[in-house]
Parts: sequence; structure tokens; C-alpha cells
Amino acid sequence: MSKKIQTPFTREDARSLKAGDSCLITGVIYTARDAAHKRLCELVAQGKPLPMDMENAIIYFVGPTPPKPGQAIGSAGPTTAYRMDAYSPALIAIGQTGMIGKGKRSAEVIEAMKKHGAVYFGATGGCGALLSKCIKKAEIVAYEDLGAEAIRRLEVEDFPVTVIIDSEGRNLYETGRAEYLRSLE
Repeated sequence: MSKKIQTPFTREDARSLKAGDSCLITGVIYTARDAAHKRLCELVAQGKPLPMDMENAIIYFVGPTPPKPGQAIGSAGPTTAYRMDAYSPALIAIGQTGMIGKGKRSAEVIEAMKKHGAVYFGATGGCGALLSKCIKKAEIVAYEDLGAEAIRRLEVEDFPVTVIIDSEGRNLYETGRAEYLRSLE
């Protein structure tokens, strides 16, 4: 059974989830990939305001395709998350509580998640067209010059994700593999 998540996604919400939990997110999430993350972290380092509120925010690592007529967004499949690893700890420290992507995360990101109370969700790669059906509205809020990598504000409904790494550092990629190998014995 999937857990329902409503944004804003607080640290308390993040700490209530465990690696392996299936979740459905409803509310506002933001998109950003590495070029946007770099710009955000430059603003943080300079003490300047960000183009969106990072407090209790979930960022989806995605570079969507252009929408077809009548659609809010085009295909919106997850980007490999390690590309954001150099930037994620700084954004987690200022309030980001969730990230959505695919693939492994660095030890530094996991430590920031444990310290501040954040989680890493996985979205299924290769399902971008299906995931886009859960996106009801999309608007660019910053860095339009980045094209697909511009920061977008998405309104989502029952957006399906799985907790890959929880706020205690439990990692489904490790525990799931170990469980599978035990089942073979």
C-alpha cells in the first residue's frame, strides 16, 4: 500500500518514511538538474535569495520534453542523481527535504540527509510518458535559458515514487540486493 504524501514535505514527514516505502506525492515539486543546481548553490554561497523556497521542498531531477498540445508537460523521466551530488548537501542544509531521481547517491549526500532529515526517492526510469500523466501543471520559475533544465514548478497528483534512501541512511539498493541474495541461498 502506498503512503500518501502532501507537499510541503516537512522534515518530520521525511523522518517518518523508511527505505522501500512506496509513496504517492501530491502538491508542488520543483525540477532541477545539474546546471540549475550549480546556479542555486552559487546563490546560496553568495547569500542571495533563491528563485523558489527550498524549505520543505522536493526537487525532481528531470529535464522534460516539450509538451504536446493539451498536455502540461512532455515526457518527464528521472535523471541520474549522482550528477547533483556536489550540490545536494548545500540545498538540504537550507531546507530541502526530498529529492527524486534514479541511481546511487554519494556518502556526502547521505550524511546530509541523516543530519538534516531528508529522503531520496526513486522514480522509474523509462516511464517518463506515464509519469507525466501525474503532472497537472508546469511553469518555468527560473533559468529559462537552460531549456529543458530550467527550474519548473510542477503541480503533481499521486506521483509514484519509492523511498530509496531514508533519513537514517538505510539504502534500498543495498538492503534489497542483500535480501535478494539471501533468497537465493
